[in-house]
Amino acid sequence: MALIKTLAAAAVATTVAGSAIAGGFATEIVEPPVVIVEPVAAGGSLPGWVIPAVIVAALIGVAASSDS
Repeated sequence: MALIKTLAAAAVATTVAGSAIAGGFATEIVEPPVVIVEPVAAGGSLPGWVIPAVIVAALIGVAASSDS
């Protein structure tokens, strides 16, 4: 009877010890997070107010030169 208890205890100890070191002893390799850099949208060559200012100046020029 003592032999069966000893074998049962050895089986339980082996099962518990086997699952405790299941991952191994190697160091964990941690990869750095991936950073995605989106390029900044290129701005236009002219500021946004130049084209409307030219149109307004052209309309003023046309209105001033008309013979009404």
